[in-house]
Amino acid sequence: MKTLVNTAHIYMIIGLISGLYYREITKAEHFTGQSQLGVVHTHVLALGMLFFLIVLALEKQFTLSAQKSLYAWFFWLYNIGLVTTIAVMTVHGTLAVLGSSSNEAIALCAGLGHILLTAGLVLFFITLGKSIDDSRTPRTAAVFAEQEAS
Repeated sequence: MKTLVNTAHIYMIIGLISGLYYREITKAEHFTGQSQLGVVHTHVLALGMLFFLIVLALEKQFTLSAQKSLYAWFFWLYNIGLVTTIAVMTVHGTLAVLGSSSNEAIALCAGLGHILLTAGLVLFFITLGKSIDDSRTPRTAAVFAEQEAS
């Protein structure tokens, strides 16, 4: 659970920094148009910080991490996808603010980031479904003690 708190905290920091970056670069370049930089801040806070706080609550309630393999795959695919998506949005938005155009490599990386995010979300819901099914079966006191220790 500490990993989920730390992950949410890191995304909160990145989200706040991305908002500051957007404000400062557009002000410095006297940019008034639309760019992807304007939504990086909210994407990071919603898909990063808020999502992992929700996962934390679900972990506490249903012990998602008991599905070891599925949970690990979800966690890493989702994070890699989100970081890739955020990075590409930042690069694409910065190029727009600076007056440059993006290329096919940026579009390819954006697509890859979204595919990884989607795969992570699918695994998350599979993990959640299995964890909810497992929570319906009675557990012994030893299992509860083991969960509290971790």
